[in-house]
Amino acid sequence: MFTKLFVKLQEGQHFGQTSAVSMEGFSWGNYINSNSFTAAPVTCFKHAPMGTCWGDISENVRVEVPNTDCSLPTKVFWIAGIVKLAGYNALLRYEGFENDPGLDFWCNVCGSDIHPVGWCAASGKPLVPPRTIQHKYTNWKAFLVKRLTGAKTLPPDFSQKVSESMQYPFKPCMRVEVVDKRHLCRTRVAVVESVIGGRLRLVYEESEDRTDDFWCHMHSPLIHHIGWSRSIGHRFKRSDITKKQDGHFDTPPHLFAKVKEVDQSGEWFKEGMKLEAIDPLNLSTICVATIRKVLADGFLMIGIDGSEAADGSDWFCYHATSPSIFPVGFCEINMIELTPPRGYTKLPFKWFDYLRETGSIAAPVKLFNKDVPNHGFRVGMKLEAVDLMEPRLICVATVTRIIHRLLRIHFDGWEEEYDQWVDCESPDLYPVGWCQLTGYQLQPPASQSSRESQSGSSKQKKKAKSQQYKGHKKMTTLQLKEELIDGEDYNFLQGASDQESNGSASFYIKQEP
Repeated sequence: MFTKLFVKLQEGQHFGQTSAVSMEGFSWGNYINSNSFTAAPVTCFKHAPMGTCWGDISENVRVEVPNTDCSLPTKVFWIAGIVKLAGYNALLRYEGFENDPGLDFWCNVCGSDIHPVGWCAASGKPLVPPRTIQHKYTNWKAFLVKRLTGAKTLPPDFSQKVSESMQYPFKPCMRVEVVDKRHLCRTRVAVVESVIGGRLRLVYEESEDRTDDFWCHMHSPLIHHIGWSRSIGHRFKRSDITKKQDGHFDTPPHLFAKVKEVDQSGEWFKEGMKLEAIDPLNLSTICVATIRKVLADGFLMIGIDGSEAADGSDWFCYHATSPSIFPVGFCEINMIELTPPRGYTKLPFKWFDYLRETGSIAAPVKLFNKDVPNHGFRVGMKLEAVDLMEPRLICVATVTRIIHRLLRIHFDGWEEEYDQWVDCESPDLYPVGWCQLTGYQLQPPASQSSRESQSGSSKQKKKAKSQQYKGHKKMTTLQLKEELIDGEDYNFLQGASDQESNGSASFYIKQEP
C-alpha cells in the first residue's frame, strides 16, 4: 500500500501548527501537557461513541492529517504518528520530525480531518512534507515506505464506524416518563426537545414556554417508557394535557436501558429495612437510609433517615440492582464517611446501636449488586463529567477515589465538597474530547477568581452550586416537603480502602447480630 503513496514535493512557507479547539479559552491539550495528566481511555465509556469498537488505537499509530506547515493554496496532507492519547484526543507529530516536538499538535481522532494511511492515495490527495523538514530527504517516498512498513494505522472503515456510533434512536417529539425534579417521589411526562451525543433535553409536557426542562442521557435510569409508573406502582403526576400534541409520540419501550431481572418471590427487600444510599440531593454523601416501599420489577422507594418529609414527597426510586445503594457497613469497611441521620447525636454513628434503637433490621447483604466490572479507571484520570446537581453542565473532572465500581468524581477547580459519587458505568461520564466531538459546551476548571466572584465565602458558594437536584434548588425542595402533593399526584396500586484494581473484593462486612 505504501508504494502507492502519492508524494508531492513543493516548497512552501510555515502557516503555524494546528491547535486543539478551545472551550472559552480552555484547551484539553494544553491542560494535559502542562500538568502531565492522564485521561481515562475511550474503552472505559461503553455508552460513548466508539466506546465498544475503539480497537487498539494507541501510541505510534500512524494517520494522515492536514499539513499546516505549507504555503500551498490547496489543502494538502502528511503522515503523523500518535505521541500521546487523552480520550478521543491525540497528540500528533509529523513523520520526519523524529524527537523534535516543535510542531506537535492535538487533534480529535474521531474528527473529519484524520484518516488512515492510504486514504490520500485512494482519494487522489497530495502528501506534502512539512516545509520545516522538507530539506532532510531527497526521496520522501522511500523514506515513507521504510518508516511505515509494518506500522499500524486506523481501520479503513474508521470514519464510518464513528458516524454509526453517533446515530441515536431517540428523536425530538418522543414522549417519556421522567423523574419530577420538584418532587423526587414521582414521574411526569416529558418530550424530547433535542438530542446531543445521546444526551436528551427533555421538556415537561405542561411547560408552555418550553423552559421547564431536564437533561439526561438516553440510557439514564431516570427515564422510562410511557406507562412504566403505572406498571410498577410508582407515583405519577398526570398531565393537564388530555391528548398528545400534534407530532408527539410515545417512545418505543425497547429503546430504554434494561434493568436486570430479579426474583422477588423468595427472600427480598421489605419496608423498613435499613441500608446505605447515595443521597440524590447531595451526591457527595452516602447516607443512612430506609426502604419505604417495595414496588414491582425490583424497584424500591428509598428515604434518607432524618430528613424525610412526612408525606414521602422526597422518597426516590432505585432499582434493587442499583450501584447507588449498599448494605449496612459498606462505608465503614471501605473507609468512606457515612452521613448519619440529621439530628442524630449519638456520635460516632454505630449501625449496631442505631438498629437496636430504631427496632430495625438491615437489608440482607446477598440482595445487593456485587458485580464489579473490569472498568479500567485509575485514580487521577481525567474525563468530562455531568454535574448531576446541574445536569445541563458537563465539566472538566478527575477520578479521585475508586471503591470497586464506585468512583469519586472531582470537578477541577472546585472544592471537594462538590465531589460526586458516580458508578463506573454511569452514562454521565465521558472521555476527554467528547464535548468537542459532539458540539456540546464544556465547562472549564473554575479559577479562583471566578469562584470568589460568585460569593464571598465557601458556605455561600456551596449553596449556590450544590443545593440543586437535577437543575432544581435543594432549598426549594426542602420547603416543598411541608406541602402536600396536589391532587394531580396518583399512586397506582398494584394486584474499604481505595482500590485501583477492578477485581471484586469482600467489600461487605458481616452484619452484627
